[in-house]
Amino acid sequence: MTDETQAPTPITEEAPTATVEPPVEEAKNQKLTQAVEFKDVGPCKKHIKVTIERGAIDQKLQEKFKELVKDQEMVVAGFRPGKAPRKIVERRFRKDVTDQIKSEVLLQSLEQLAEEHDVAPLSPPNIDPTKIEIPNDGPMIYEFEVEVRPQFDLPNYRGLKLKRPVKTFTDADVTKELQRLLEPYGQLMPKPAASGQGEPTADDGDHVIVDITTKQGVRVLSTATEVKVRVSPKLAFKDGVAEKFGEQIKGAKAGETRNIDITLSDAVADDALRNQTVQASFLVKDVKTVQLPEITHELCHEFGVHSEEQLRELIRRVLDRRLEYEQRQAARRQVLAQIGAASQWDLPQDLLMRQSRNALRRRVTEMRAAGMSDEEINGQMRLLQQDVVSSTALALKEHFVLQKIAEVEKLEVNKDDIDSEIQRLAAQYDESPRRIRARLEKDDMMDSLEIELIERKSLDLVLANAEYEDVPLDQADGGGLATVEEQAVPGEMKDPTAAPAEDKPAEGQG
Repeated sequence: MTDETQAPTPITEEAPTATVEPPVEEAKNQKLTQAVEFKDVGPCKKHIKVTIERGAIDQKLQEKFKELVKDQEMVVAGFRPGKAPRKIVERRFRKDVTDQIKSEVLLQSLEQLAEEHDVAPLSPPNIDPTKIEIPNDGPMIYEFEVEVRPQFDLPNYRGLKLKRPVKTFTDADVTKELQRLLEPYGQLMPKPAASGQGEPTADDGDHVIVDITTKQGVRVLSTATEVKVRVSPKLAFKDGVAEKFGEQIKGAKAGETRNIDITLSDAVADDALRNQTVQASFLVKDVKTVQLPEITHELCHEFGVHSEEQLRELIRRVLDRRLEYEQRQAARRQVLAQIGAASQWDLPQDLLMRQSRNALRRRVTEMRAAGMSDEEINGQMRLLQQDVVSSTALALKEHFVLQKIAEVEKLEVNKDDIDSEIQRLAAQYDESPRRIRARLEKDDMMDSLEIELIERKSLDLVLANAEYEDVPLDQADGGGLATVEEQAVPGEMKDPTAAPAEDKPAEGQG
């Protein structure tokens, strides 16, 4: 965008004459004559310079001094209330009056700026009122920088061609999910060898006890012993992810070593290792399996049901809800790819860091609404946190696209929408709506809930007008994530969302 200076907006009311003064209320509401200059100074950041002409400022000053002269409660030494000469009042109270008028003019100017110009700030402007002055002569000028929403054009978002993952869940799928739910209540036992085999081998759902040595080339980075790991398609460390863990560990026997590739996050202590792939050797010490508990009436109560049949029906509903969640997430990715690709725009790094935690919290809310367990949510969060700034950039671009669709379509969230969503959450968690609302307010999540609802409406509109091609749900992508508390490499992990430390002056320098 090129720099532009926008011409002053003319005053619509007649200027006061020397003999006829407008009423006080009219003077207070008199529109400012101000020129506004916009300059791009970075991604989604503008420098704004506002020049306010003297007319309205002088009128406000005159009216304020006029009020003070007539004020019967104002005391000026040597004069009766309301009888002090105007020049003395002006000299006595000029600083206080000027500061008050400056605040009023600044507030009015900002409100007028928001009304007359398409400025959509993402954060409060960095204005320091103490550094702004009303000069004795000439216009009042102030400047500031502000983060604004990116400007981009929406292409046609109706009739998009989308791929929709579908799956009909079978009894076998329900049984597999039931086993996963019951695992925490089971007992870890040595895995017996399969018929005709000498040693048990690791397979999906088993647990392996391993010693882990992580290397970069020949350099040993870290070691860990006696680590218990569930055999799943992916394995998430605190600081990295083994994307092909299941593929690389399955079939291993006690005494065997398997090499596993780990992609490190951008939060590792060693900058040279950020986003690098390192190799870890997993020495298998033992292969174990979980002996599931008997499904009793008491165990069913742990899940809020009374029988195994009801538990299976509950699992089927949860699987359907997760499928709907995955369908919407797949649609979001495709919508952003098709709509967002039409306009390339960057986001400021400091904005990404500030919004990272909010974006992660909103993802948790969405996953809970989809019926995902705490274990699954923690695993997905571990993946998102591997590169939290990049994942936030994607989430913010989704947000801006869906927000713009909401503006174009005039979609809004009202009190009834929020109440209905709280009622739904209350029913899901078997809690009172009042408690759910109190928790959201305490955690400062009401704004996030409102944002989620408006984005949901926008996405619903896009999806309702889309053309679909059904494709099988990618099971390897949609599930199967194990986590361990160990780090792949040593050192205190960095917080990529933290503000950069201020440089300290060298000794002897100011």
